[in-house]
Amino acid sequence: MKIDPNHLRQFVIVGIGEILWDLLPTGKRLGGAPANVVFHVHNLGAEGYIVSRVGNDPFGEKIMSNLKSLGLSRRYISIDKTRPTGSVSVSLDSKGIPCYIIHDDVAWDYIAFSQGLSKLASLADAVCYGSLGQRSKRSQDTIRRFLRHSRKSCLRIFDINLRHPYYSKAIIAYLLKLSNVLKINEEELSVVAQLLSIQGGETKILQVLLERFSLDLVALTRGERGSLLFSQGRESVHPGYPVEVKDTVGAGDSFTAALMLGLLEGHDLDRINENANRLASNVCTQDGAWSKLSTNFYG
Repeated sequence: MKIDPNHLRQFVIVGIGEILWDLLPTGKRLGGAPANVVFHVHNLGAEGYIVSRVGNDPFGEKIMSNLKSLGLSRRYISIDKTRPTGSVSVSLDSKGIPCYIIHDDVAWDYIAFSQGLSKLASLADAVCYGSLGQRSKRSQDTIRRFLRHSRKSCLRIFDINLRHPYYSKAIIAYLLKLSNVLKINEEELSVVAQLLSIQGGETKILQVLLERFSLDLVALTRGERGSLLFSQGRESVHPGYPVEVKDTVGAGDSFTAALMLGLLEGHDLDRINENANRLASNVCTQDGAWSKLSTNFYG
């Protein structure tokens, strides 16, 4: 994946929603889908900002110190004096596929809108968000206001990231109307089709989503079988890269990061699909979502 960091620095990219600790069998790792995306775009040379909230506790302090050491901005991460930093208990099956227990009523459920966020929204070239960040009224309102304050040209990627029971037909439909790109996996596609009463095979469902919500692109990830990028009159299929999987935590978020940068740079769908699969496969070979790039990744 050849990237010109000097070119990427012109983009302002935002991930808004949850930042938390993934409590994995191997220990705690930084996580939260929007934060994961920003971590990877930062690794690839773009200017990324996490919009979230942490508690005034040791977990929150550790997040802030880790972000500083990684060179990531903490400007838009607020401190909650009464609620704890978010965490998720993660178990892995024999294939490294995670199962999540997401703890409720935590700091990132209470992200507040501000003049600073309004300004950031007006500057953003791309913003990524998911359904989980909508589970509380406060953060839901903030995320939606942020999207409405973004420029018409802003790339708004809905990385749907369904986590039962934190989604509904109303939430999904509302966010799809605010978005121009949907990123979704096969299991999620089946759930969304049922919720929105869309019948037919995979291609039919993607076409209906594209047309009903005026989307520019749907990115469908297929695990070890790669991915499909689907737009009006154009699609790209990639078979994926076979790797020895440690865990798949954050792989989809790294895919979103590469997808986002490729679209901003105006690359063709095949090139975007290849780069996104390469990055995601690299993440699968390491523990946790915040994985370092392999030494030969840019080769």
